[in-house]
Amino acid sequence: MRRSASPLSLVLLGIGVFLLVLAPMLVWYVKPRAAVNPIDIDVTAVYEGTGSYFDIAETETLEDQPITVTQRVRGDVADSERSGNAVWDVVTTVDTEKSLPAADPHDALDFSTARWVTDRRTNEPVHCCEEQPYHEGEAYLKFPFDVEKRAYRWWDSTGDTTVMLSYQDTQKVRGYEGYVFTGEVAPMKVGTRQVPGALVGLPDTPQVMAEEWYSNEGIKLIVDQATGRTLYAQLGPRRTLRAPGSEADAVTLLHVKKLAFTAATQQFAVDRAEADSGQLRAVGLTAPVAAASAGLLLTAAGVFRLVRGRWRGRDDDTDEVRPVTEGEVTAGRP
Repeated sequence: MRRSASPLSLVLLGIGVFLLVLAPMLVWYVKPRAAVNPIDIDVTAVYEGTGSYFDIAETETLEDQPITVTQRVRGDVADSERSGNAVWDVVTTVDTEKSLPAADPHDALDFSTARWVTDRRTNEPVHCCEEQPYHEGEAYLKFPFDVEKRAYRWWDSTGDTTVMLSYQDTQKVRGYEGYVFTGEVAPMKVGTRQVPGALVGLPDTPQVMAEEWYSNEGIKLIVDQATGRTLYAQLGPRRTLRAPGSEADAVTLLHVKKLAFTAATQQFAVDRAEADSGQLRAVGLTAPVAAASAGLLLTAAGVFRLVRGRWRGRDDDTDEVRPVTEGEVTAGRP
């Protein structure tokens, strides 16, 4: 009599095979769909520093003044769902002590809006959904997922240009390690504005179209390797006015040597990075390894029980079958 496979053997084998199939699916299918830019983002980053700015009321540049830059990023969920991209609206204000706290962002020293549209998986710019201004590069508000130790093209919104940021080293922010990238923007003309000639050294000219120049002498970004989230940002913006055709700055509109994330902004970024990278690590490494290990053990146990059951069945069959003697055959005749 042969034995059929035991239910437990089949259950172990089935679960083991399922886990072995699940492990690569988590890596190749689930993780890529988890590593996407969110569409419901609502994040505020605050930069602080000390520098100079042109006070219109005083008609002069004030030195050693506290400067605060607030950048709020909100996702347009409806447009994101319609387009399949990450559509983020950005409001940036530059404030001094005189404009803080600001009841209306338009009262700030400087106020700007932008719409940033990216591919949710690659972080590359997508030119749709009323994007403004047109932008390029690989990184801006964040870096791509799985950041590499190489140079990245970062979009500078003030200069409307890409900046090559070079990888430097790793550095911890609030105890959490990230990749350090640095770069700078050489002085460049970014526009013109009409001002009294006397303001730019032309007292005999009532009004002139002064040239507005911009540079950024100290860009330093520390980003999370897994998510591309910016953990720490430091900038050194400088905006000036020059007389038409001049190579010398006549007026400093804004200059801060070190404008950096506040401690609260750093902590918020680190907390989010730890949570998000932990989830990615779980579906991309921890869970697949655990599933593969458990799958191998269960499959091996199931196969072992099946093989052992078959061998036992053969032994039982051998014990039950024996040759019939001549006497038994004779005794059985009528």
